[in-house]
Amino acid sequence: MENAKDFIAKRVAAELKDGDTVNLGIGIPTLVPAYLPDGVTVVLQSENGMVGAGPKPAAETAQPFHVTDAGGQPATIVPGGAFIDSTTSFSLIRGGHIDCTILGALEVDGEGNLANWIIPGKRVPGMGGAMDLVVGAKKVIVAMEHTAKGAPKILKKCRLPLTAVGCVNLIITEMAVMEVKPGGLWLKEYNPLFTLEEIKNATEAELIMSPDLRKMVV
Repeated sequence: MENAKDFIAKRVAAELKDGDTVNLGIGIPTLVPAYLPDGVTVVLQSENGMVGAGPKPAAETAQPFHVTDAGGQPATIVPGGAFIDSTTSFSLIRGGHIDCTILGALEVDGEGNLANWIIPGKRVPGMGGAMDLVVGAKKVIVAMEHTAKGAPKILKKCRLPLTAVGCVNLIITEMAVMEVKPGGLWLKEYNPLFTLEEIKNATEAELIMSPDLRKMVV
């Protein structure tokens, strides 16, 4: 599917409410602010110490070593925004003051377990704040492409080292919107560009059909 990342970001943006305090992970989540519905303004919090982070800067105006996001990429801050120290930033996260965190995943499973920080044998700088965010935020949305080189990323059980257990509330991909409930993974919306059979075949976890299953609208 062309422009899958933008499609996912636009659908994720529809989940946010005016006044929400939101933390964005790297990758697809950083595209979400560009698609906020009319009348919806959110406060973007960056774990490296910003409250009121702004949109991604244009390449010609970016100041790479002046203001950066948690992924080390150039960022901006809105008028009235604040720079805070790491202790205060993580007090917001661990204290339950973040309404929603949106992040990508290497794997997620039908129990809401999340693996998004390491592939064994590959070097990484560390887990970062993801483990705090997914247990501290009121809502956790995984925004990712449905498969990786054709292999399912939504599994019966995660195989990679976990970031956290039972933390995911909603999974949004270019194929579908799925909600994690105590009874399993519920298919809430589907992209009509794909058949239900195609979605099932691309998903290792068992999907429970929601009684109000509907088409994705972005």
